[in-house]
Amino acid sequence: MKQFILVLSFFFIMGAISAQNQSIIMDIYPGEIPFQKVSQVKEVTEVDGITRISNVQVPQIQVFLPAKSSATGQAVIICPGGGYGILAYDWEGTDIAKWLNSHGIAGIVLKYRLPSAVTQTSPHLVPMSDGQQAIRLVRHHAEEWNIDPGKIGIMGFSAGGHLASTLGTHFDSGNPGADDPIQHQSSRPDFMILGYPVVSFNKSFTHIGSRNNLIGENPDAKWVSYFSNEEQIRADTPPTFIFHSQDDTGVPVKHSLMFYQGLVEKNIPAEMHLYPLGKHGYALSINKEGTQKDWPKSCINWLQHLK
Repeated sequence: MKQFILVLSFFFIMGAISAQNQSIIMDIYPGEIPFQKVSQVKEVTEVDGITRISNVQVPQIQVFLPAKSSATGQAVIICPGGGYGILAYDWEGTDIAKWLNSHGIAGIVLKYRLPSAVTQTSPHLVPMSDGQQAIRLVRHHAEEWNIDPGKIGIMGFSAGGHLASTLGTHFDSGNPGADDPIQHQSSRPDFMILGYPVVSFNKSFTHIGSRNNLIGENPDAKWVSYFSNEEQIRADTPPTFIFHSQDDTGVPVKHSLMFYQGLVEKNIPAEMHLYPLGKHGYALSINKEGTQKDWPKSCINWLQHLK
């Protein structure tokens, strides 16, 4: 009898774990995909310790929802990094979503298109377009997914942090006259979380790979300024949590310092955590040494006290 009960308990636990890991995958555009050319290019997924996705042709969101009993109503749309060349889809995406779920927060991974002149008409506008659409789409489904439409944030790591900071400085209130009800929704995130982010395209200290991939090797000065997000902070840019390490040689900590300074100058609530060690790309910092391991705890505390 005890063995029977143990077997039942095992299957109950495994079923609960399976249910918790279920997700919803949804194309972000219900119809025509903007800026998309007809091509034979196919999406590529490579797994070598980290799942890396490139050549995204159909942008999607993967939605991980917490149990209703523990849901806070908050949701975070996550932009994985990868220099606008690949997406570190699990390391800086689905792993983060599941961690957020454990704290009652909906985690939504954005599989955004990466700039490509072969497959897109305006490559520099494509990631931003996908991000804005994702925010509108999540607001559109907020009631269905038990999300507060006023508690939808954006999060990004490295180049994904550049996209997240772009979305927090370039947004609109929606188009109430549009035929598509998704377009009625605002594209403004309610908060931002930026992990070791690329922020500036100032050539003296930018991450040159991200800059070249998004706006090209010889860009027009207006696009350098437009995508240098420390220059684009506005009075209604949302509250922001930032973390970065001082020994990051890939994306210097100056990116976060300049963005934080710009937020303070506009009286926007901001919290920044700087760590002496950690280098770049540590995500949740699992199996890593150093005080940067504390950022997830600090971030959850910040989210719990957001107004």
